[in-house]
Amino acid sequence: MDLKIDQNDVATLINLQTSYSNLKTLMKTSLKIDAQYEKMDEKFDAIEESLSTASKRIAPLQSLSIATKALDTRINRAISPALALLEGFELAETLQRKLLKIASKLLSEKKNPKKRLKKLIEYVDCMNELNESINRIGDETGPAIQKLLEVVEFLSRTKATDYYRTERLRETLITLKAVSEAEVDSMRFDGVLDEALLNLQDEFEGLLMRLRHRISVTNDDYDNGNDGDYGVNEGLGSDLEVEVLGKIAETLAANDCLDICIDIFVKVRYRRAAKALMKLNPDYLKTYTPEQIDEMEWQNLEQAISLWIKHFHLAVETVLLSEKTLSKQVLSNTTIAADLWPECFVKIADKIMAVFFRFGEGVSRSSKDPHKLFKLLETFDSLENLKPKFFDVFDGEFSGADIRSRFRELEKLLVHASTRVFYEFGLKIEGDIHDGLALTPQDASVPKLVRYAVNYLKNLTTVSYSSPMGKVLEIEHLWKNGTLSSENELNGQDLFKEAVSNVMEAIQRNIESKKLRFKDKVLAQIFAMNTYWYVYMRSRNSELVKLLGEDYMKSRYRHAAEESAYLYQKLAWGSLVKLLDVGEEIRGGNSNYERVGGLVREKMESFMVGFDEICKRHNMSGFEIVCDADLREQMKDATLRLVLPVYTEFFDKYEPVLVKLKITHLPPESVEAMLRGVFEGGGGDQGGSDGKSNLVGRSGSNDRIDRRVVVDRKRFGKDNRRLEFDNSDL
Repeated sequence: MDLKIDQNDVATLINLQTSYSNLKTLMKTSLKIDAQYEKMDEKFDAIEESLSTASKRIAPLQSLSIATKALDTRINRAISPALALLEGFELAETLQRKLLKIASKLLSEKKNPKKRLKKLIEYVDCMNELNESINRIGDETGPAIQKLLEVVEFLSRTKATDYYRTERLRETLITLKAVSEAEVDSMRFDGVLDEALLNLQDEFEGLLMRLRHRISVTNDDYDNGNDGDYGVNEGLGSDLEVEVLGKIAETLAANDCLDICIDIFVKVRYRRAAKALMKLNPDYLKTYTPEQIDEMEWQNLEQAISLWIKHFHLAVETVLLSEKTLSKQVLSNTTIAADLWPECFVKIADKIMAVFFRFGEGVSRSSKDPHKLFKLLETFDSLENLKPKFFDVFDGEFSGADIRSRFRELEKLLVHASTRVFYEFGLKIEGDIHDGLALTPQDASVPKLVRYAVNYLKNLTTVSYSSPMGKVLEIEHLWKNGTLSSENELNGQDLFKEAVSNVMEAIQRNIESKKLRFKDKVLAQIFAMNTYWYVYMRSRNSELVKLLGEDYMKSRYRHAAEESAYLYQKLAWGSLVKLLDVGEEIRGGNSNYERVGGLVREKMESFMVGFDEICKRHNMSGFEIVCDADLREQMKDATLRLVLPVYTEFFDKYEPVLVKLKITHLPPESVEAMLRGVFEGGGGDQGGSDGKSNLVGRSGSNDRIDRRVVVDRKRFGKDNRRLEFDNSDL
């Protein structure tokens, strides 16, 4: 049977045969590859064994290579500091040579100060560079040696070299470190730098010595006792000199010489400041204890206080202010001493101010004589004016506190002394009232105490003294009573007015007490009239009247003088005039002639006896000497108008009887001459006033003449302020 073959099956069979053939080939190939892999494994095992053996042989060389690289790194790290250290030593040597060269040039520039200062700046700059170089060497030596020691330690640890070499290297480095440190110390303390520092200290001192206060006395009469005027150059050195001093101070401070620098500065500048003030010849400052001051003559003490005031201002406002400025300029730039310059300045000023303070304190504590008040007030006023500037100069929170405290203490002493002197002055006047041994002027002249007191108050109430006196009284009042508690509290001028008024009242009581001591009532009224009129006239047109008021002076002193003048005329001349009163008129006639003659004789003889007695009394008392010249003229006219008309009338009426009975008598012209002689008999104006009086006697005179009081300049000095009285009168 015929089988039909499908074409699709044939193709499938062909594909299967092909796949079988390929698969067979692939299997054969895999077997071959597998055989090759087995051979390769055998080769890899052989290679691995060879590599393991090689690795064991190469390992020491690898460690050595790593150690070599580490050593190289450490050596390179140590070489750089060592090279820098060597360069530092080389630079230091160069700067030392340069410094010596500049020092030699400095010696050759003595004749040219400006060039020398510039060369000195170069010298200081070179020193600073050398000091910086030495400091840098000192800072770098330790680290450089330490790096080298690290290399040696590494060699010892890695055994890159033998033990003996390592030890020699270690010993060499230790020696090198010691030598380097010794060399640095030598350059710093024993070498050129140390010598340069010594030279710089000398230059610093010399330059400070050259900065002088130029104070000159321009008054040629200073040596003869006058105060003198002073010319002062406030600047201390040029800008270049100050710059050099500042640089030197910084350099000395940077080289551990700050204490030496400050010591030099303080000693030299104190010496210069003191020497400048000594040019003013303040020999009075040697006398400063209260006991010594009390022994001084007043004229010398007065001059000394005036000089002290001027010198004290000069010392603070010029000399010490300049020293403060210089201290700040020179010492404030150093970072180490930036806060020390105020203390240095105070050290300079302290001794100088102490000398001035102790004199002022001695004056304040000395005896409280009245005439010292004016100088005490001048001193207080000068301190008040100086106070703002003084506290600016000594303005440190800590430095200068003692000086400021002593300034305030001196002001306090002056306040106490001034008030005590013034109050004791009033007490002396009061004490004189009750002093039974106090002398009453028997010539009816104005007592010296009254003269002194009035002129004392006149001077005290001038503008120069009234303001400080009021301030002193106000301060004293505040200290005693605390701060002002109300608007009605008295101010300084009110207190001053009250105090002066109290003294004036004491003067009035003193006059009244002395008036009562006179046994002669007429002389007592002359005394009161003279004294009260002196007080009134002396104080006219003065600040004393402006302070107390014209009405006050009139009511207390002028009216008292007028009252005494009236009583004087009544007691002295009124009783004499009454002697000529014959009662009812007696008409002439034989029957009455004898009676009329006897009465006329009795009246005339009584009048002549009384008239002679009064004239003698006036001449003995020195009335014409002690009375004010114009007051004396007024009293003469009033007395003539009182006595002469009555006598003339009596004489004219009874002249025939006087002649016939040969009764002793004087013509009216002779009586007038004698009356004029009583008032014009001699002496000068003891009242010290050439102004006409306003006194109106009770005799009926209405003549009023008013002239301005002219101060006797011979008595009061050229400035009309200075008192020159005999202080023993107090």
